[in-house]
Amino acid sequence: MREVEEILRYFPNAIYTLLRATLMQNRNLINDLLEIRIRVGRVILLKTRQADILIEYQISSSEILQIIEKLCDNSIYAYKNQICDGFLTIQGGHRIGITGTAVMEQGKVLNLKYITSLNFRIAREVINCSNHLLKDIIDLENNSIFNTLIVSPPGKGKTTMLRDIIRNISNGIQEISFKGMTCGVVDERGEIAAMYKGMPQNDIGIRTDVIENINKAKGIKMLIRSMAPEVIACDEIGSKEDIQAIRRSCNSRSKRDFYCTWKNNGRYKK
Repeated sequence: MREVEEILRYFPNAIYTLLRATLMQNRNLINDLLEIRIRVGRVILLKTRQADILIEYQISSSEILQIIEKLCDNSIYAYKNQICDGFLTIQGGHRIGITGTAVMEQGKVLNLKYITSLNFRIAREVINCSNHLLKDIIDLENNSIFNTLIVSPPGKGKTTMLRDIIRNISNGIQEISFKGMTCGVVDERGEIAAMYKGMPQNDIGIRTDVIENINKAKGIKMLIRSMAPEVIACDEIGSKEDIQAIRRSCNSRSKRDFYCTWKNNGRYKK
């Protein structure tokens, strides 16, 4: 329930009361809930693993604006860059997708106005979910890891798996005599560590340093220069710039292994 409460508090009272009552009537729904989608002039949609549940309540544009203001701590301008990227990340690592009318200049999004839809994606920490994969990732002979790439369609738990792998590598695993390694995380979208006022809200291990809200190319370079990581982890590798950054980091290292997860609907292009 904690993850859901972290999201519900951003809704106006009438919507909060309605959503909470719906969830409390069916406790199993709380664990199965993946997304809360709201659209101006249309019903609320709760997306679960099994089905979509419709709640008969039409969202107004003023309610959307209230939610956005709460998400941005009443300072929308301070979150303008994230809004232009089409999402906001809040405490707990939950991501809110945003759509509306884009204001463009020279091919770049300067702003989103008349916001019409919000998609609250619920992030859940699943401790030990990666245990069955560790035998394919950890190089026990050298107390290191193999360069590893996770590929799957959207919504299959790549980030959740990545987070737990980082925790295991960082802490070390006494049962197999694996010593912990210094990990550097480039958390471009704030979903891995879920930093809140400088503190990670998720367990990413005792030997992990995080740099967030920065593109992977710059973040990787900064970590290598300043924190000497033995492992670098990042999420959603999908552009040529991301791939080039990985290649440069591999060429500049002596013992650093690179661990990343890539998301591009299962297709890889060089």
